[in-house]
Amino acid sequence: MSAGVSVFTQSAQCFCYILFILSCLHAHSEQTDLQLCHMCGGVVESGSAVWNVCVTAGRLEGRCCFRNNSSQEEDSVLGLDLSNCSLHYIDDLHEVSAAVIIDLSSNLLSNLSDFIFQGFNQLTTLILPSNLECPGGKTSWDRVEVKRDTRVCEGQRNACNLTGNLSWDCPENSLCRPYGPGFFECSCVHNFHGYKCLREGQFPMLEVLAILCVSTVVISTLLWVTQRRKAKEAV
Repeated sequence: MSAGVSVFTQSAQCFCYILFILSCLHAHSEQTDLQLCHMCGGVVESGSAVWNVCVTAGRLEGRCCFRNNSSQEEDSVLGLDLSNCSLHYIDDLHEVSAAVIIDLSSNLLSNLSDFIFQGFNQLTTLILPSNLECPGGKTSWDRVEVKRDTRVCEGQRNACNLTGNLSWDCPENSLCRPYGPGFFECSCVHNFHGYKCLREGQFPMLEVLAILCVSTVVISTLLWVTQRRKAKEAV
């Protein structure tokens, strides 16, 4: 029985290890969000674009503006002001994907990937250094204006309507939905799922779980039998 106990002990240890990794990832995501709001010194300046939005609709915390009556979570971020932070590059802003205004002006940015703003559906105002283009191009915004050393992108347009109707780009049984400036995603309509939304009916969750459970039991049994034989041979 010691071999069997050893197998189940190892399984329990593996499960605990996975939980530990998940908890670390969750803690890291919260820490990343906090670092993003305090990644450079100073606070949001009075009279700035983010400050004007935050005066009546939120509260300031470092370089972030959080919505009123909400905890400090990523979905509560209203605005982000990283202007004049001497930034040379930015590779990830998804902790504030729910922001309506982001200011990245007065930085030494030479390039900025459009994919950084993928999923920023609520972004209505983006302020960039004048040498950078608005993500998705001018067609992704209602108004693009260059003011001195800044470029202001205002009024994000629905990517599904840029050419009148982009539904033909999505497979049958799916709908086009905006997914940030210049991006869209195809979501299956009700009662369809799978590759290119070709499968009709609800996703077979119970069947999948049953298969996983049976597979786990079979593998555990094989391991237990194998370990038991090795223990007998050792004796």
